[in-house]
Amino acid sequence: MSDASITVLLVDDHSLVRRGFRRLLEEDPEIRVVGEASDGHEAVQEACRLRPAVVVMDFALPSMNGAVATRHILKACPATAVLVLSMHSDASYVRTCLEAGAKGYLLKNAMDLELVQAVKRVAANECVLDPRLGSIAEQPAGQPALTTRELEVLQLIVNGRSNKEIATVLGLSANTVAVHRANIMQTLAIHNTAELVVYAIRQGLVSIA
Repeated sequence: MSDASITVLLVDDHSLVRRGFRRLLEEDPEIRVVGEASDGHEAVQEACRLRPAVVVMDFALPSMNGAVATRHILKACPATAVLVLSMHSDASYVRTCLEAGAKGYLLKNAMDLELVQAVKRVAANECVLDPRLGSIAEQPAGQPALTTRELEVLQLIVNGRSNKEIATVLGLSANTVAVHRANIMQTLAIHNTAELVVYAIRQGLVSIA
């Protein structure tokens, strides 16, 4: 195996999917899969440990969606390129991932998934968008920006967690969580939790898998 090979971390919560992608990628002598992760938190940990050239990231992950995980990874490993795979073709999902810093976005259900070429292109610092997405990258953003921590809180709100439960999961005080919740609602101009949950799902801000 060449020292110049492109190192890849595979992130998907289904082991069979990871196995299939690994087999596909490792057929190319220029690519080397160095690790796997099954959720967003594990993805961040493994990316920081392995420092791969590319992270192939599912969007719909348990505990932390691919966009939030991408933000954490790029903060710690700015040289790593993230390629997001998603079942969602909605512009809002694509923008959420690109705004998080992802270099590419491919539709996961594509029969002709050009994963190998996409990995090589993002490793070369190119931006890769599934051709069926059109010119989404050039469209104006349709939502105000939330911080990484606010996206984490939002995910847990959508999961039905109380402020106290969110505080325990994220290692914060309940008061801090309440402030984050208020800031999220103010930023998005939403005034109750039910509306917030619907908006977050429709705009692709959270994972619902």
